[in-house]
Amino acid sequence: MKLGSLFDGIGGWQLSAIRAGIEPVWSSEIETFPREVTKRRFPETKQLGDIRNINGAEIEPVEIITAGFPCQ
Repeated sequence: MKLGSLFDGIGGWQLSAIRAGIEPVWSSEIETFPREVTKRRFPETKQLGDIRNINGAEIEPVEIITAGFPCQ
């Protein structure tokens, strides 16, 4: 199974997915610091940036979509 993570933060959903045998393939996070954390921790995951700029027809299909909002 494959996972896409919206409002990803520092990658909590990605970590959980990996531990459950699920492959994280892309994530979306607008904030620079959390995005840099996930780039370092999950270098194989495609970083999509701001959700407002994502075209769903252009990203890899996944079976699971998670969202962690708002962290504030």
